[in-house]
Amino acid sequence: MKQSTLAASEFKAKCLRLLDEVAQHGNTLVITKRGRPIAKVIPINDLQRPMWGRWEGIAKIKGDLVNFHDDWGPDD
Repeated sequence: MKQSTLAASEFKAKCLRLLDEVAQHGNTLVITKRGRPIAKVIPINDLQRPMWGRWEGIAKIKGDLVNFHDDWGPDD
């Protein structure tokens, strides 16, 4: 995902085209006013991603999550 920063005046002049780019390519826009960031435009599909499966391909389950053996306790 690409993030771009632009002045509010430029965003105002090119608003519809920039919004199309956000929707089609997943770009993120940071809008500035007098050099300070004031707003961020992100694709709506980022906001609607379901929680289930979000870690797929990132985290891996190793072992049994319900009936695990506690190896962290004191040795008996």
